[in-house]
Amino acid sequence: MPCLFQVAKTLLSLLILGALCFSPQAFAQSATGPDTPSPKHADPNDGWHADITPYMWFAGVHGTVGALGHDASVHASFGDIFSNLNIGAMAVFEARYNRIIMPLDFLWMKLSDDKALPLTDVGFQSVKSKTTETMLAPKIGYRVADGKHVKVDALFGIRYWHLSSDLTLQPQIANGFSRSANWVDGIAGARITLALTPKVFALVAGDAGGGSARSDYQAGGFLGYKISRRWILLGGYRYLSVNYRPYNKALFVYDVNMPGLMIGANFTIK
Repeated sequence: MPCLFQVAKTLLSLLILGALCFSPQAFAQSATGPDTPSPKHADPNDGWHADITPYMWFAGVHGTVGALGHDASVHASFGDIFSNLNIGAMAVFEARYNRIIMPLDFLWMKLSDDKALPLTDVGFQSVKSKTTETMLAPKIGYRVADGKHVKVDALFGIRYWHLSSDLTLQPQIANGFSRSANWVDGIAGARITLALTPKVFALVAGDAGGGSARSDYQAGGFLGYKISRRWILLGGYRYLSVNYRPYNKALFVYDVNMPGLMIGANFTIK
């Protein structure tokens, strides 16, 4: 069904920038001085710290999506996704107290599309689709290794997903119809930060879990460059996969892989 395929493609477009659940705060921390405090000065890593990281993820989407008991295979590039984007907001906020780490990843996007129908003798010229996606991933973790050149963090938390889609036939004769899905997965992971030079850092991170979804995992590698005391530029590659197949397939089937390049800027608040 052409309409179903378009709904599937638009729905998959939502996760172009997805839940980045590993903050580059560790970059800034790796660039500080020796970890052993001097007799005259306290360790700058002690106490409260906070940062925020707006980011962009240039991801494609590949997999299977379904609704109303039907599945469709979709392969969309970043260009296909970006052409349907209306508005979005995505960032990672992280607070840290000594070795306790609390990152929060937030993503909200709205897309719309208006496509002509292949058959005009049914009385409708097009179908308008609106899709909204929200992802929220709070975690808490502990810095198990806090060396001068290498830092290792263990993280635990959840990833909450919300997907909704509205379809309206044009010309409109009713309110259309909509479907939505909400689910939560438990996740656990780690990140490793390596100081390459006083200003350049490398980070490898990932997590995996499930619950409502059969599987929910991500992995990524990044490079960061400290341009000032408060600002860090970063870029890298991220891969996110989720397989949501509830027993009631009339709601949603969402089994997709999302790989792509990522860029961001980290600002140290405190």
